[in-house]
Amino acid sequence: MKKLTISLLLLIVITSCGGDGKSVEAIIESGSLEDIRAKRAEFVTQQQEINTQLEQIDAAIAKLDTVKKLPLVTTFKAQARVFDHFLEIQGDVDTKLNIVLYPEYNGVLSRVYVKDGQKVVKGQLLASIDDGGLSQQLAQMEVQANLAKTTFERQERLWNQKIGSEIQYLQAKTNYEAQQNAVNQMKAQLGKTTIRAPFSGIVDDIITEQGTVVSAGQTPVIRLVNLNDMYISAEIPEVYLGSVSEGKDVEVFFPVLGDTVSARVRQVGNYINPTNRTFKIEVNVPNQNKKIKPNLTAKLKINDYSNPEAILIPQSVLSENANGDQYVYVASNMNGENEAVAKRTFVNTGKTQGDYVEILDGISNGDTVVREGARSVKDGQSIKILKVEVDE
Repeated sequence: MKKLTISLLLLIVITSCGGDGKSVEAIIESGSLEDIRAKRAEFVTQQQEINTQLEQIDAAIAKLDTVKKLPLVTTFKAQARVFDHFLEIQGDVDTKLNIVLYPEYNGVLSRVYVKDGQKVVKGQLLASIDDGGLSQQLAQMEVQANLAKTTFERQERLWNQKIGSEIQYLQAKTNYEAQQNAVNQMKAQLGKTTIRAPFSGIVDDIITEQGTVVSAGQTPVIRLVNLNDMYISAEIPEVYLGSVSEGKDVEVFFPVLGDTVSARVRQVGNYINPTNRTFKIEVNVPNQNKKIKPNLTAKLKINDYSNPEAILIPQSVLSENANGDQYVYVASNMNGENEAVAKRTFVNTGKTQGDYVEILDGISNGDTVVREGARSVKDGQSIKILKVEVDE
């Protein structure tokens, strides 16, 4: 631009002077094509000479001028490092030992033996229902069963001594077995009038109060919870089916508690939900302090991809052309005065994590990449590097 401006000024001066004494206007008014062409050839020759001289002057200025107006940039050294990519998803805490106990017998809830928050062990009696006289019936049946047993034992001794008939022995045996079966059935029926703990845990809630009429399988009585075997259930998009497997490391964050724990995937579902195209996973959760409760919301970060020698760069230094190709500027040919040449380098990107993106191709370990000022430089342009950083 500077050269063109000076050339035009000189051309105007020459034109105004006329060179051979005649002005340009006079030559044009003469109507002589030969004179006009001759004047033009004279001007072209003069312009070429001026351009040559300007180039010599610019070269001398560039050599003597110590303050060059080069674009100022900062750069960083690309370094290969371990890159762990994480899938972030939300899940809910759950436990398989969280149940509501229902009665198996119709009647009045005659007694509740536990309180809210009480620890119980497996098999412990929690509540009982009025048996409606079943215990008395059982007592009578046991008396009859004892009589049948005595009769059978005596008949058996006689039969072993070859006394009495075989039919008498068989009748006594059959009667004894029938009475014993009846007693067992009655005991089973009477057992339904009690509610016992199916596992060790904590009584979380007594839902039905003592004295209430309850119905078998319909009236909730007690909620029992065990917080030792906790896990997080989450739904994962099917595109991650090949990268999320059992044993994968998981970082679990509980927003309500403000706590983060390390865990692992313990189970991966074998069924893809056709409605939302997801599959379920379960993640073990350590719960020594018992702060983690069922239905608590958790945020999961699952390690679905790792690269031991990845090149990572900030996404802010990436540019894109009209064709959608992504590129960065790499500083090359750096001299002792931190002056270099910006070279446009096209790259192929991989996964992103936060503000960084993985570079699969285009940048090598140790390359100097332009960071600040990358938007203001052009391919092949000389640049001045203010600072070379090592990207962490």
